[in-house]
Amino acid sequence: MKEEYHKWHSPSLGREIEMLVFGHAGYPVILFPTSMGRYYQNKDFKLIESARWFLEQGKVRIYCPDSIDHESWYNKSIHPADRARNHARYDQLIREEVVGRARHETGSSKVATAGCSFGAYHATNFAFRYPDLVGYVFNMGGAFDIRMQLNGYYDESIYYHNPVDFVANLYHPALYEMGIVLGVGEHDFCRRYNEQLSGILHAKGIPHWLDIRPGAPHDWPVWREMFPAYLSQIKPQ
Repeated sequence: MKEEYHKWHSPSLGREIEMLVFGHAGYPVILFPTSMGRYYQNKDFKLIESARWFLEQGKVRIYCPDSIDHESWYNKSIHPADRARNHARYDQLIREEVVGRARHETGSSKVATAGCSFGAYHATNFAFRYPDLVGYVFNMGGAFDIRMQLNGYYDESIYYHNPVDFVANLYHPALYEMGIVLGVGEHDFCRRYNEQLSGILHAKGIPHWLDIRPGAPHDWPVWREMFPAYLSQIKPQ
C-alpha cells in the first residue's frame, strides 16, 4: 500500500501544512481527522488499514490533510467571527490546494469527502458547499450544527458553514446525483444530528442513506467497519 508524505507552504493559510496520501490510483477521497486531529490520525487509528483492499486494488486514493480546528472552531480564545474567518481559510486550502491536487493526480472531475466525528462535519460542510466538486460524502458519527461551538454568536458566514441551515435553502442539481451516507451508531450521541440532517435531505427529495448501526457507540471500531462499506458505494469511472 503506497504511502506519501507531503509538506508545503499553503498560500491559503500563509504557513506550512502537512498531509499523508495513500494508494497509487483510483477515485480521490479527502479524509478529514476528528476534532483537532492531525494528518496522521486516521492512519494511527487504523481507518486507513480498514480500506487497504480498496487502496491496493487501485480503487481509491486517500488524501489525509491536517486540520486547523485549534485555530478555528475550537479556538475559544478568539471571537467566534474570527473562528469562522480562520475556517474559511481552511476551506480555501481544501478546495484549491487539496482537492485541486487530488483531481489533477487522479484525473477525476470530482472527489469524495469523508470523516469521523468532527471530521464528518468537515466532510459534509465541504460537500454541500461544493456539490460540483464532490461526488460522494461518507459520514461516520458526525454532528452538523456548528453553532454548538460559537457561544450563541451567528452571522452570514456562520450560516454558509452550517449545513443544517444552508442545505434547506440550497438548490443545485448535483446534490441529487451525490452519493450521500450518514453513518451513525444506534447508541452514538450524534445519532439525533444524523436523523435531523436526514430529515432535511428527505424534505428536499435528495437521495441518501441513513445507516444506523444496531448497538453501536461513537467509537473507532464502528467507523472502521463503516468506512470500507461506504467506499464500496463508489462506482467505477
